[in-house]
Amino acid sequence: MTRSSSSAPLGVALIGYGLAGQTFHAPLIAATPGLALRVVVSSRPEAVLADLPQVEVLADLDAALARADIDLIVVATPDALHAEQSIAALKACKSVVVDKPFAATLEQAEAVAALAAQAPGVFSVFQNRRWDADFLTLRRLIADGALGEIAVFESHFDRFRPAVTDRWKDRRDGGVWADLGPHLIDQAVQLFGPPLGVYADLQPQRKDATTIDYAHVLLRYDRLRVILNMGHLAADSDLRFAVHGTGGSFLKHGLDPQEAQSKAGLRPGDADWGVDPSPGALVRVVEGETRRTTVPPERGDYPAFYAGLRDAMRGQVPPPVPADQALSVMRILDAGLRSAAERREIAL
Repeated sequence: MTRSSSSAPLGVALIGYGLAGQTFHAPLIAATPGLALRVVVSSRPEAVLADLPQVEVLADLDAALARADIDLIVVATPDALHAEQSIAALKACKSVVVDKPFAATLEQAEAVAALAAQAPGVFSVFQNRRWDADFLTLRRLIADGALGEIAVFESHFDRFRPAVTDRWKDRRDGGVWADLGPHLIDQAVQLFGPPLGVYADLQPQRKDATTIDYAHVLLRYDRLRVILNMGHLAADSDLRFAVHGTGGSFLKHGLDPQEAQSKAGLRPGDADWGVDPSPGALVRVVEGETRRTTVPPERGDYPAFYAGLRDAMRGQVPPPVPADQALSVMRILDAGLRSAAERREIAL
């Protein structure tokens, strides 16, 4: 339930303790003044207590929803459970953070968003890559006009994982498009708004793959073209951004460091947290000469999400990623699936 008082900490229950819960949510909640992680719902109590000996581990969501000292439910479970668990938490008058994508289908997402609009709690979707170091740097460059009018925005999230595993992510509906697509779509929409149309080439490419592991997607704007690329068969996979405008180009290699830092045991507040070791380059042509300069990077800031969420629960600011923005992402995800199935552009 939303509170206006800033004195008492807001109690948090984390649902799920896989990669998302362990690497992202638990450390970020712990680093946010005013939030208190009290409960983790997990089938792996030993793993939870090894990291978080102070929390209580519960076996099911209902037990967490019944707790009067829990104000916020964080849904970090597989996609298929997101809508059901978010709806249960909203009906229990809790605030909710749900991992992306916030539902398995557009129809489910619309149902969650409709309930969230009427519920007393705050609802937000964890689109953490709005606070990537390289994206914050690129956003600054565009706002400052350093690239002029953007003509082509190319965003990559490629990997080299040729073997199909038995992890649920290698079996999830939508595959890499549902996994990484929400990140790249959300960043593009934050910069340029919703596109006019979506054309998607989505394909299983690896041997024994049963779901999408390659995505090449074109978002059509008036003159701007946005290209999103994701795949698991890119041995040279470190290109992140190639952005070209009338004033120059921004080229960036390497991923934001915060996920890797968390896995390595660093925590928000540590001196190196969010510091990008691979700054991007600004390329300009001046009097016929190509000039390449290193761009001073912004520091990555995943903690900003939960600081914003806390302040939203206190009634001070809007949610960091409100439902309408997350629905825009879901509409593009859905259009991409329809485009690939029908082999045509889907107008939005």
